[in-house]
Order: sequence, then structure tokens, then C-alpha cells
Amino acid sequence: MASQFLRHRREKLENLREAGILAYAERYETSHTVAEAMKLEDGSKARIAGRLMAVRKFGKLSFAQLRDRSGKGQISFKKLELSDQAKLIQSNLDVGDFIGVEGTMWSTQKGEKTLNIESIEFLSKSMMPLPDKFLGLKDQEAIYRQRYLDILMNDGVQERFVMRSLVIRTIRRFLDDHDFMEVETPILQAASSGAAARPFETEHHALKEKLYMRISPETYLKRLVAGGLERVYEIGKNFRNEGTDRSHLQEFTMLEWYAGYWDYRDNMRFIQQLIRNVLMEATGSMVVEYEGQKLDFGAEWPEIDYRQAVLDDTGVDIMAHEDYESLAADIKAKCPEIPVGKAKSIPALIDLLYKLTLRPKLIQPCFLVHHPTEMVPLARRNTEDPRVLDMFQVVVNTWEIVKAYSELVDPVDQRERMEGQQDLRDQGDDETMMMENDFIECMEYGMPPMSGLGLGIDRLVALMTGVDSLRDTVFFPNMRGKAPAQSNSAPTGESASDDADE
Repeated sequence: MASQFLRHRREKLENLREAGILAYAERYETSHTVAEAMKLEDGSKARIAGRLMAVRKFGKLSFAQLRDRSGKGQISFKKLELSDQAKLIQSNLDVGDFIGVEGTMWSTQKGEKTLNIESIEFLSKSMMPLPDKFLGLKDQEAIYRQRYLDILMNDGVQERFVMRSLVIRTIRRFLDDHDFMEVETPILQAASSGAAARPFETEHHALKEKLYMRISPETYLKRLVAGGLERVYEIGKNFRNEGTDRSHLQEFTMLEWYAGYWDYRDNMRFIQQLIRNVLMEATGSMVVEYEGQKLDFGAEWPEIDYRQAVLDDTGVDIMAHEDYESLAADIKAKCPEIPVGKAKSIPALIDLLYKLTLRPKLIQPCFLVHHPTEMVPLARRNTEDPRVLDMFQVVVNTWEIVKAYSELVDPVDQRERMEGQQDLRDQGDDETMMMENDFIECMEYGMPPMSGLGLGIDRLVALMTGVDSLRDTVFFPNMRGKAPAQSNSAPTGESASDDADE
């Protein structure tokens, strides 16, 4: 079937070339976008360009739908008014072709704004038919592999990605307005640090060194604060070589910032302001509806103590145990459904318990505070209770969308904690952080008190747009295996000339 359509369109391509018509133009000057043209008064002139999406013929009058970045609009062809070259172009058009047209605006009997074509130029010949215009693109793998068709054929997809762009733009403006400086830090790093995750490994052939794709920009951003850039942020890709599910991507977009002389309480207030600002700018509301649940970001965000909440939910006091074996035995006794064997260390075991018991019950926006010290080796211990961290997470709809804490700036404590992480790595926990001597040396030169924060852009956009998987918030998510040789989309079987020749 695909070869038949391809052969048919190649014949039309040759028809154009034999007539001396350029089938792949260099450029086309427009006067309006399609949406702008459709708002003009009748009798106004317009010159627009776009992709041909549909054609209908009524006697000697044909109507077509043209689409550009601004939307769709109707154009009309009155065959008797066209030049011989324009008639030849029209007879060799197919749905999916790009054309440039110039004409005069008018309104149909139903009041639909239409551009009547007086001249037409061929801009680009489409060799493959678009998916069925009524069914759209339904195959999920084709949607992810061929996002360009998804955007073209499925309602709401373009708007979702426009929303993502608006969210990022609004975040940048908010941070810039609060005296933050946008920076860039290395993606290829000598040590995997900044988060508990398994890294992707690569090799720098010129340097003959193993490098790691960053799991976080944290330690490099802190270096900049130490250098005197007291408020910095970065929006960029992180990479974590772990499982993929609806709320996790191995390649994802993070916002991360650090502010000198702040503590985690300053960040709690600031992130709440930022998220509320983004919601109002992008949607005009503090309430997000997700899978039938209304999430109210305008209401109070309660503080939930990590240790106490896990104890209330499971009966396990995570801070009453000094070794792995004791904690594992307590969890087995009180929560036998927890696969404790999957966790190779105390922090991994605590995290597993929390994620399988408490977290699924956290729906409305909340602050989860005071995690055990073992959980994050880069965070500052609480002064009153050194067993916990000056730390919080924002959890919404069971998703952790924010992690933040007062930063550890004591180089002695930092070295001890990183050495502890290295010991756990040597024992088989490959999601622990690596020793990073360059970072500790920077800390030894002196760092001001500071607090940092990470916000998952993909998760925030997913909540705001109501999609059930983070793959639907990125243009081209990673897929298993190679792309199929043939498109999974169902062709329309429709061409502009088929309708015109009826």
C-alpha cells in the first residue's frame, strides 16, 4: 500500500518537473500567518503558506484546509480564475504538500472565512500520505517515534508543547526577576555525584578517560556560588540509567538553582511562589485537574514530617535502627510485602519503604520535611536534631516534583559522608555518589551558607496538561529497539487531485 502511494506521488513530482515547476522551493515570503489571515475583513489581500491538510470539491469550486504554526484555515480554488500553471499545480497536489498562496478574503454562506486563491506556488512535495484525518495517529509507538505526525494529526498535542515552552519561559522570567543568573555546567563529568542514581558511562577518546553523563549539576553549581555568583540556576538535561515508567525518564529536564545565604525555609517559600506564578501565567488558575482529581496549589501546603509519617503509616521507626539488618528485619515483620532484598543499603531501604507505603497516599501539594541524614550526603544536618536534614520535598499526586535542602558547606563532614557513599558503592550499591575530591577542595576554600533546589520540569508539565506519562511531555522520548521500517500510521488514501478530478 505504501509503495502504491509513493509511486503515485513520484509521478506527480515528475509532472511538476517536466513543466519546469520547482517542487522544493528555496523560500516563500508571507504577509500573514494562517490564523491572522482568517481574521481579516472580506476583500483583504493575504499571502500565506502551509501544509495542505484536506480538500473538498463542489463543482468548479474546491475548498482546502491549510495549516501553519498558528493553526488551520480554509482556502478556495475557482478553477476558471486560475492560470494554466496554477491549474497544473492544483492537479498535482496531494494532502501533505506545502504550498504558498496569495488571494482575497471572503466568507462562505456559513460565515467561514476563506482565502480565495489567485496565485499558488509549490513549496515542497510530500511523498508519504498522512495518517487518517478522522482517526488521527493512534499507535502509541508511532506517536513517540513520529512526533511530527502526532503534532499534525492529533488535537491538543501542539498546545501541550506550547504549554511546556510557556512554563519554562515563565520560570526563567521569574528567576531572572529575582536576581538569579542562568548558567551552564558540564554534562560529561569525571564523577557521578549530586543524586542517588546509576549513571550512564562514556569514554573521552582524546583524554583517554571514562566519563559519566551527569545525574545532577549540583556540585558544579555550588562551585559557582563559592566563586561569588551567589544566585545561579540551570535548566537542562540530566541522565539516570535506571528504570523507565510513567513518572520516570532516563533523560529528563531539571531546573536547579542555588542561593547564597538562604536556608531550606527560604526555598520553601520561594518555590511555592514560583509554582503558583507559573500556574497563573500558563493556565489562569491555581487548581489543576489530573485524572479526575483536583489538585489545589492555592490551598495551604501542609508540612509532613518524614519519620513520623512513615511510622504512622507502617509502624516502622526508621530512626530506631543502627544497622541494615535490624531495619530490614523490622520492615519484614511489619510490612512483609516490601521486597527488602532490592535495597542494598540503609538509605536505599528507607527510600524503598517510603515509596511503596507512604508516597502513594500523598495527593494534594505538600512539603515532606526532615529526611534522615543518611538519605542525602550533600545536605546540611539540622542543628537541633543532627539525625535529620534541613530538607524538604514537594509531593503532588504521589509524584516528587521538588527536592531541596540547606546545603552542607563543612568540608570535613562532606568528605566523611562521601567516603561513606563510596563504601556503600564498594559493597554493591551502584546508586550511591562517587567521591569528588575537586568539589571537596572547592569547599575547603570556603562556601557561604546556601540552599539549593531541583524541580522536575517534565513532571510539572505532565500535571498541568493532564497526561498520564512523562513521555507525552517530551518531543522524542527514548524507545526500546530500532524504529520499524514502515510507518505504523494509517494512510488517508486521499489526495487533492483525486477530489479535484471527481
